[in-house]
Amino acid sequence: MISSKGMTIIDGKMLSDKILKEIEEEHSELQTGVGRKAGLAVIIVGENPASQIYVRNKIRACERVGFHSETIRLDEHITEENLLLEIEKLNNDNNIDGILVQLPIPKHINELKVINAISAEKDVDGFHTTNIGKMMIGDETGFLPCTPAGVIQMFEEYNIDLEGKDVLVIGQSNIVGKPMTLLLINKRATVQVCNSKTKNLPEKLQKADVVVAAAGSPKLVKGSDVKEGVVVIDIGINRVDGKICGDVDFEEVSQKASYITPVPGGVGPMTIAMLIKNTFKSYKQKVGK
Repeated sequence: MISSKGMTIIDGKMLSDKILKEIEEEHSELQTGVGRKAGLAVIIVGENPASQIYVRNKIRACERVGFHSETIRLDEHITEENLLLEIEKLNNDNNIDGILVQLPIPKHINELKVINAISAEKDVDGFHTTNIGKMMIGDETGFLPCTPAGVIQMFEEYNIDLEGKDVLVIGQSNIVGKPMTLLLINKRATVQVCNSKTKNLPEKLQKADVVVAAAGSPKLVKGSDVKEGVVVIDIGINRVDGKICGDVDFEEVSQKASYITPVPGGVGPMTIAMLIKNTFKSYKQKVGK
């Protein structure tokens, strides 16, 4: 989608639809010869409303491409030991190619222990220590975290060259900020990472060719903060006065940006598409295709 000023809105919904359609077609051909569908299992612990929505969207995406899916719903008071037993069952299930535990999980359970209990070969969220290590060195046999991978796919689809560009990442979470930084470095970008304690953030934003906002702070990035022609990726999802908005003030920043993602309809759909892509990759690795 292109505005009259030449600014391009990066359409994550359109790109995710394209990716899912390609997977659906290839999977349809493969499963006939293999004798089974690709399979994704999602474990959700407790009744977190946002998690319920995310899980529902993931299952719908599976149905759309013809994958087998299972949802394991567990009580929020489940012991860590019993959750690990559920994961072990799925690790040993030959009909399951991808396993994810929907985060967050209750505080009495060790999150890292749970993530690493998932077989690295079925860790389609891309959070297992093995997969993070593979990403670090550019080993493409592993699985990339879905949101950062979706952002890279956007850059590629819109022919946005990152080599030598000054990129500012706002946010340093294990799920988005840190892996996003690594993937950008692997694309030969020059990356600076900021957080809530960063001094003079507007000054740093002014120098950036590309801004990736993943701070979880509504409309943190203003139009006055960025330079003309900047590329802006907004990963934030915030609810303000009953409405969804990102970490970027879209109305202001879009007046200066050459490319920008909307919220919603930008990075969100790509995260789901990358989960399905990782699951399909696992499936193909297991069936030797």
